[in-house]
Amino acid sequence: MATFNYTVDTKPMAEEIRSVSHHVNATTGAVVAMQTAVILAEEKAADHVCNNVNKGFYSLIRSQISQKMAKLQSDVDSHLMQLVQQKNALLSIKNRMQRDYNMIAGRYIKLFNGLNANLKQRVFELDKPTIDFAVKEVDKVSNRTKYLTATIPITQLESVSLSQKIVASNIKHRGLNVINSMRSFLFEMNTQKKLTDQILINDNRYTGTATIYIPVVICECNRDKTDSKNLEIIVSDVELDNFSKSAIQNTAYAEINKVEWSQKSVSNSEIKSEFSKLLSSSSKSQRVKDLAMQLFQSNNYQTI
Repeated sequence: MATFNYTVDTKPMAEEIRSVSHHVNATTGAVVAMQTAVILAEEKAADHVCNNVNKGFYSLIRSQISQKMAKLQSDVDSHLMQLVQQKNALLSIKNRMQRDYNMIAGRYIKLFNGLNANLKQRVFELDKPTIDFAVKEVDKVSNRTKYLTATIPITQLESVSLSQKIVASNIKHRGLNVINSMRSFLFEMNTQKKLTDQILINDNRYTGTATIYIPVVICECNRDKTDSKNLEIIVSDVELDNFSKSAIQNTAYAEINKVEWSQKSVSNSEIKSEFSKLLSSSSKSQRVKDLAMQLFQSNNYQTI
C-alpha cells in the first residue's frame, strides 16, 4: 500500500480569514453606527412630529376657545343691550306710573278736600239750630236767677199784693216764652230730621235680599296678530264701590262660557239710534263714518 505525505500551508488562508474578519468587523461597526444614526434620526423625527402635533392641537384648541369666547362675548353684548333697553323701558314705565300716581293722588286729594269742606258745611248747617238756640238762650238761662228775682217795693202794705201779682205775671210770661222757644226748637229739629231722612239712604230697605239689574259690557278683541283673544268686562262706576265691581266682574268671567247666544238678523232700533248719534257727534271724516255705518249694518247680531 502506497503512502502519501502532504504538507498543507494554512498561512494564506489565515491571512484571508483575518482580512475577512477585519472587513466583517468594519461592516459590523458600520451597521452599528448606521443603526445608531437611524435610531437617532427616528427619535428626532418622532420628536419633531410630536412637537408639530402638540403645536397643532394647541393651536386648534386655542382657535376653538377663541371662537367660543368671541361668540359668548357677542351673546353677552347682545343680552347686555337688551337689558339696557329693558332697563330704559322699565324706568320709563316707572316715571309714567309716578306721574299718573301723582296726578291721581292730587285729583283725589282735591276731591276729598272738597268733600271734607262740603261735609263740614253740612254738619255746620245741621248744628246751626242748636247753636242758634244756645247763643240766643244761654244768656237768659244763665241769668234766669237775676231775671226772676222778685222786686218788691218797700212802701205801704197795700201795694205788697199788687207787687206779688206783677212778679207772678212776669214769671208766667217768661215761662210762656221758654215753652214757645222749646216748641220752636222741637219743630225745627223735626223739620231738619225729615229733610235729613229725605237726603240720607234708609238702610232698613236693604237689610233683605233684593234683585238689582246692572248693565255690563263684555268686550272681546285681538290686540296682536295671534289668535289669542282678550276678554274685558266693564262695569258702570255709578253708585258702585270697588268690592261690588270686582264681585260682578268675577261672576261674569265665571258665567260667560255658560251663556247661550241666538242669532238675530235685525238690530235693535235703540242700539242703531245710539250708534248713529255717536257717529254724528264724532269728529272723524265722512269716509270713516260711512265705513263704520257699513260695518255696523253688515254685522250679525246675537242675543241671549
